Amino acid sequence: MTAMSNAQVEMDQKYMTYVSASAHSRRAKKVEKLRTLALESIDNAKFKTIDLPKYKGDNTLRQASIDYIQFCYRIFNEDYSKIVNMEEIAEQSVDQMQAFLLLEEKASEKLQEASQSLSKAEKDFAAKYSVNLVDTKNELSDKMGTAGKVNKYCDRIYIIFFKCNWEDGQMFNALNAHKVNDAEQARNSLIGFANEGLEALKTDSLRGFQGNPGLAAGCREALQFYHSMAQNDIPKLTDFYLKEENFDKIKKSLEAKGSKKTKEDVDEYNKSVKDINTSVNSFNQLNQDLNKRRQEVVENWEKAEKGFRDELIPYYK
Repeated sequence: MTAMSNAQVEMDQKYMTYVSASAHSRRAKKVEKLRTLALESIDNAKFKTIDLPKYKGDNTLRQASIDYIQFCYRIFNEDYSKIVNMEEIAEQSVDQMQAFLLLEEKASEKLQEASQSLSKAEKDFAAKYSVNLVDTKNELSDKMGTAGKVNKYCDRIYIIFFKCNWEDGQMFNALNAHKVNDAEQARNSLIGFANEGLEALKTDSLRGFQGNPGLAAGCREALQFYHSMAQNDIPKLTDFYLKEENFDKIKKSLEAKGSKKTKEDVDEYNKSVKDINTSVNSFNQLNQDLNKRRQEVVENWEKAEKGFRDELIPYYK
């Protein structure tokens, strides 16, 4: 049994190194080299285990270990490969991001279930041969378990932030393209997502993780900004585009009249020029302020997320 366990030591270490680095970077592609090293160590563990003999003709533990190792290889080779590939498109929509986070969660759950199955096989084998297992603290196992719980909590908070951040991007893309109706739809969706998220953050399961409210607080701060901006500031930007559209109509109407334009027509045009010039200055200032504040909100969120993960997810090298 010790030989079986020793065959997996390096594999478990490389596995945890990858999981830890991936969790702290939130970019699986950046730590792809570590996944390759994990796959190599899993392969080595398989060959070491295959080389071990049966115990008195009993192959149950040896086969359970081989099955576990091969299962880990499939998860790292197939599931985590899909995660890396999905990462490229996950931020293109809320649905794709949810699918991406679900795939990460399922991969982690599969590995935990496989580990539990192997643990049961070890206990059954020990009981069969009257071996007294000493239940010692497993630091590696504890770190794996902690990382899984923190990742699941972080993903639930992250999708709340992502919905608002993504809708914010859609709204400003529409504004930059002067598509007022699309911007208004995105604005209403953003308010809805922000309200929904702020309510979710009040629940016991999300307001904090094991007494640590840091990530929820960072998300709440971002959502409050998005809600306030969509509610109070964006209507001023869309109002400018409506004024601009009206100004263009007045200008074209005046030009179409040519020599037939009246003094009233000219006065109306001159007044609209003055109004639009004033509005341009206000629009540019507000747009500049919003872009700066939006950037600060994203930076503060990223700082809060990194700080939370760094504090709660064990580093492993």
